[in-house]
Amino acid sequence: MRFRTVEWVAQHPPALVPGTVRLLDQTRLPLEVAYLDTADVRAVWTAIRTLQVRGAPAIGVAAAMGVAVAAQAAEGAAADVVRAAGRAADHLATARPTAVNLFWALDRMQAVARRGAGLGAADLKERLAREAVAIRDEDAAMCRAIGEHGARLLRDGDTVLTHCNAGALATAELGTALAPVYVCREQGKRVAVIADETRPLLQGARLTAWELAQAGVDVTLICDNTAAQVMRAGRVQAVLVGADRIAANGDAANKVGTYGVAVLARAHGVPFYVLAPTSTFDPATPCGARIPIETRAAEEVTEGFGRRTAPQGVKVYSPAFDVTPAELITAIVCEQGILRPPYDGQIAAPLMTGPREP
Repeated sequence: MRFRTVEWVAQHPPALVPGTVRLLDQTRLPLEVAYLDTADVRAVWTAIRTLQVRGAPAIGVAAAMGVAVAAQAAEGAAADVVRAAGRAADHLATARPTAVNLFWALDRMQAVARRGAGLGAADLKERLAREAVAIRDEDAAMCRAIGEHGARLLRDGDTVLTHCNAGALATAELGTALAPVYVCREQGKRVAVIADETRPLLQGARLTAWELAQAGVDVTLICDNTAAQVMRAGRVQAVLVGADRIAANGDAANKVGTYGVAVLARAHGVPFYVLAPTSTFDPATPCGARIPIETRAAEEVTEGFGRRTAPQGVKVYSPAFDVTPAELITAIVCEQGILRPPYDGQIAAPLMTGPREP
């Protein structure tokens, strides 16, 4: 990839502290490639909330780095660093409610802080920065593995449909739903993509189409309400989508509109695959009905991109996500392999290669 969605920039490598968080500002794509560099946890919170950084894995990485910058700004002993990390984690947890990777990463960072309470303050700050970078690197490795597993599901000449953006822009590298497309390309298989525009913020049009075009992938953009037509015409051999949270029974929350695409795929006999790292698995949530669904501001629908397209005062319902029932999901692809239904019992505890609480 020619870009990095989220990374840690150290001022004096190989030491990581002091450092800053660098985020690709996705609100300015596709017209401008611009980066936000910050050492302020409040700016990281704002970037997550306003979708400057988005996609469940990328949100988790950004949040981890947000804790690290808050910790490095703490004055005093290691205990003060631990408290700063905890306050930062509590603040970042309020940015968005649905993507479980956010909470997974924050829990992991707080575990490292508590375990390092006996270190010197400088050593603990460095350890937290290294943990945040490790979370980024592990996400990149998980995306690569997802791509390799998912590529087995695709044949040379296939066209896949995707909704929203679950590519490199949504992760540390390569992506989840789009990772098999990139891996197939490396393997010499020709795989084309049809991208839903993804109303109301057009992540498919602004982000997925841009990302794939940058990589030289054959991509066709369609309006959301064209998905049924391209399926009926036999132009789609598989649907690949990401997820922001997967419940214990396999129900998957993803960008609103995904559920409708799954219903269409079932009606037209098209396999529907959800691709996500195990950090997106939430075994503590039994089913999709228990997943908290974020509601976005009405202005994103009525005044998209600064121009009013609806009458003043009209009521708006704008959930950011919906839940696709497990029975509509052909398979779930994670870094550990391909899960087939029934999913009950297969959604294990989220992968945590770093320190755990006893």
